[in-house]
Amino acid sequence: MKHILIVEDDTVIAEVEKDYLEANGYTVEVAHSGEVGLQKALTEPYDLIILDLMLPVVDGFAILREVREAKNIPILLVSAKKEDIDKIRGLGLGADDHISKPFSLGELVARVKAHLARYDRLVSDGSQSQRAPQDEIRMRGLRIDKLARKVYVRGQEVAFTSKEYELLLFLATHPNWVFSKNDLFEKIWGLDSLGDIATVTVHISKLREKIEIDPTKPQYIETVWGVGYRFQL
Repeated sequence: MKHILIVEDDTVIAEVEKDYLEANGYTVEVAHSGEVGLQKALTEPYDLIILDLMLPVVDGFAILREVREAKNIPILLVSAKKEDIDKIRGLGLGADDHISKPFSLGELVARVKAHLARYDRLVSDGSQSQRAPQDEIRMRGLRIDKLARKVYVRGQEVAFTSKEYELLLFLATHPNWVFSKNDLFEKIWGLDSLGDIATVTVHISKLREKIEIDPTKPQYIETVWGVGYRFQL
């Protein structure tokens, strides 16, 4: 049974989310403060975290930053703010998704199920003992170890979130193909209308920061203006 942590200072909202998730077969714990939520997230095993951004004292961004440095589990951000800047900042710090209040409980469960299923597939793929025909991708100083799920840039290992890694791997395994933002969103996030394609732009930017010598003049991930993105051989 999947174990979920909700970090939410509004006790009514937290309990409603908890009850609904438990009714759908999950075990759920709630932290009503950022301090407690951060401690729990770092010290206890969870399969997914639902994290409110607007928390007193220790806010959601601070928690996201510390947890993402230590763990690679799905993190779903929740916020009452509608501004794109908060969504972009959260995704840039390594969140897997963002949902704005108010939202339906059905949508929350749908997103939780989608992210848990995708994470399980990634973990399963990475733990296969039988080696695939091509276990590594190498090109111009970039090496992707598909079995170990590690990426090396000019000989140095670089850390990637699960979505960053999956996006990079997808592009690198389809070199010279042009994909629109919608194409990439569907392939990587697989949430159809439940998300925002701005997520793709944020993740492409993060990839360039990590693999390009000069992100403003990318040599790997090229922007095809008016169309989308292409990974260059």
